[in-house]
Amino acid sequence: MKEILDAPLDVIGFKISEISPQKIFGYFLVVKKCCNPFNVLHGGVSALVAESLASMGAHVASGFERVAGVHLSIHHLRSANLGEIVYAEAKPLNVGKSIHVWEVNLWKNDSLILGERILISTSRVTIKTNMPLPKNVKDADVIIKKYAKL
Repeated sequence: MKEILDAPLDVIGFKISEISPQKIFGYFLVVKKCCNPFNVLHGGVSALVAESLASMGAHVASGFERVAGVHLSIHHLRSANLGEIVYAEAKPLNVGKSIHVWEVNLWKNDSLILGERILISTSRVTIKTNMPLPKNVKDADVIIKKYAKL
């Protein structure tokens, strides 16, 4: 994807590989700007990824309505170190007319056991949907529509 779908995700080098109303999936390399002073993934970056993916998913699932995050709950379970690849997946738990709840999991693969997922964090994100779109962002959905599998 050449266009920037989400500016904060772009800053950390996040790559989105799937967008649909049922799932948003992507990954990023843990680089220095994603780390705390101990060279492990900063918890705030995990929260940023969670809210960004859930918001993007709710935007697509709501028919490209304006959305806003209203609550984020995150559990940090394990660390990811500088140089590791972190995968992220957002899936809807509830898609209502005005409120969506999405679950977002971040994990890394165990280098010793092929395909073994090590859960880094798990989040629940509540999103307000069906909001009026300001006139200055009427084309906010143009880029994401190119990549969404509907």
